[in-house]
Amino acid sequence: MRAAVVRETGDAHALKLETDFPTPELKPGQVIVKNKYAGINFIDTYHRKGLYARDLPFVGGQEGGGEVAAVSDEAAAEGIKVGDRVAYSVFGSYAEYTAVPSAKLLPIPDEVELDVATSCVVQGLTAHYLVTSAHADLIKEGEWCLIHGVGGGTCQWAAQMAKIRGYKVIGTCSKGKEEGCKDLGCDELIALDETPGTAYEDYESMDIVERVMEVTDGKGCKAVIDGIGKSTVDISINSLAHRGIFVSFGNASGAVPAFPVLRLIGKSAYVTRPKLLDYTTNREELVWRADEIFGWLKEGKLNVSVDTCFPLEQAAEGHMYLEAGKSKGKVLYEI
Repeated sequence: MRAAVVRETGDAHALKLETDFPTPELKPGQVIVKNKYAGINFIDTYHRKGLYARDLPFVGGQEGGGEVAAVSDEAAAEGIKVGDRVAYSVFGSYAEYTAVPSAKLLPIPDEVELDVATSCVVQGLTAHYLVTSAHADLIKEGEWCLIHGVGGGTCQWAAQMAKIRGYKVIGTCSKGKEEGCKDLGCDELIALDETPGTAYEDYESMDIVERVMEVTDGKGCKAVIDGIGKSTVDISINSLAHRGIFVSFGNASGAVPAFPVLRLIGKSAYVTRPKLLDYTTNREELVWRADEIFGWLKEGKLNVSVDTCFPLEQAAEGHMYLEAGKSKGKVLYEI
């Protein structure tokens, strides 16, 4: 089968199309999905670079959508059948076929297009746990939340979901993406200069902490959702309210450097470094999050933008596009 494979970690060109990669075998409790789309996410670039270690070689990706092509007896007993439209998150989605445990499948409602449903799995579920669970209920309805990088990807979802949850939202974005961000519903949008060739803005182009304190009447934000990392850690911590929480979930500008926990004492602040797997620990939790997201989509409360679809033959170009910060929505491979 065709698959985009990493045999040695490195830059985007380490991700190479192979046309004779072995098709996965169907095992008990699994289905084989014939992929139509695969999502491109920043975590995929971390695996490709070796920042998050994987056994080599590996098929890239961990987000896909398509139709069920083969069903194990166990999956059939659960009512899954060939032809069902499904989305999922398991390793190996940059390929024509992926073996998926039936417990990881998300049935796609008829009202939701396949490309949009595929976009939901990693970024949508990540945004959902960030605004519903990762903050440990330290933010309440009507309180302020700062979300970095709302111009695309996960935080474009998170800003909309935070508003659905009743939080007041301050979003940061680049000036080049400002117009598109106006539809997200942020109460305050801080537009920053662009950092050419990167996936993040110039967070030194204005005093964000000062603006946050102006907007919040000097109180700060009860939660800060930060997928930027190294460039924003100081801003995020300094923007917190008393007993607020810094939710650091990504490394777009590099990993957050170590800092002394004593630094949090000024506001008795909290910090967490969560990951999606710990917020989809069982089938019940996974389906609850997905059903809520699909429900918001059907009700028109969420606006999901699919920015670009690359053919799988342009595997490296897809990663370079994402890492260069060009996307204003979800980036996919069409397979």
